[in-house]
Amino acid sequence: MKVLLYCPLPFALAHGGQQIQIQCTQAALQSIGVEVEPVRWWDERQSGDIIHYFGRMPVPQIQLAHQKGMKVVQAELLTATGARSSWQLGLQRLITRLASRLLPAHFVAAFHWQAYRLADACIALTAWEAHLMRYLFGAPGERVHVVPLGVEEVFLNSAPTPRGLWLVCTATITERKRVLELAQAAVQAHTPLWVVGKPYAESDSYAQRFFSLARQHPQLLRYEGAIDDRAKLAQVYRQARGFVLLSAWETLSLSALEAAACGCPLLLSDLPWARSAFGNQARYCPVTNSVSATARVLKRFYDEAPTVPPPARPLSWTEVAQQLHSIYRRLLGARSGEGPGT
Repeated sequence: MKVLLYCPLPFALAHGGQQIQIQCTQAALQSIGVEVEPVRWWDERQSGDIIHYFGRMPVPQIQLAHQKGMKVVQAELLTATGARSSWQLGLQRLITRLASRLLPAHFVAAFHWQAYRLADACIALTAWEAHLMRYLFGAPGERVHVVPLGVEEVFLNSAPTPRGLWLVCTATITERKRVLELAQAAVQAHTPLWVVGKPYAESDSYAQRFFSLARQHPQLLRYEGAIDDRAKLAQVYRQARGFVLLSAWETLSLSALEAAACGCPLLLSDLPWARSAFGNQARYCPVTNSVSATARVLKRFYDEAPTVPPPARPLSWTEVAQQLHSIYRRLLGARSGEGPGT
């Protein structure tokens, strides 16, 4: 078995959780004996049995892969879609179906909706995301698999330490993550907040507004940039009073899973992805433009955090790789007696 990983977005353009997901997936699959390498677009001699595509694979590429006898595993993050209301999703489904029936085929083809029906397997990070793949895009139920993100051993094996006074938020400083709005609420609620992360570009106006607010309130807002040392980040989670992420939309937050692995109480946006992944193991805050409303929820979480039970242990990347390997084997019709890398 040889698996080719394909990500259409260069890591150099946008850092974040998907980069970690792909790198850790590759390393974990290799650790259990699976041959894995990135797609080399310039190499016409590269071969493989499976393309694992991180995104929505263009339909013509799926068809070409099938012509060469390769299976296609599609893993698109339905980030914004997953945050839409039920009526918005219903409208999207209706528009999608009407467009498929009434509009010219070449126009509809540009959206690659058919990719969900052509792919040999679709990987969802949560049960909610799996539902959207079936409901919106008609993905066959038997081809949709829920495989969550994993967590590195450095987080799973971190030693418990006394928790401090700071809440922590690890996130890219961008509008979608609502880091500025969280910081404004922390100032109003007088709750100490440590933000770990960096913007996509230092010149970004949203990030500059956050930097300015942090400089104005150093006693309440701690900002020192991103932390690349994973062991140090695990220590930050272990010492934090709680973890907060109030994004406008997500798929499955890797930061939240890392915090959970370190036994950190969670306060998350009240969105389907979060409830699907964490259920009653987290506290929730409505996504609202009201700083005062967010501040009230944040203050209550800060006060209750020491008594909140820790979340359940998330999967390791090795456990995730084993789930993916099982899916790969079924796609290839592997015999039960074959070794782990076949």
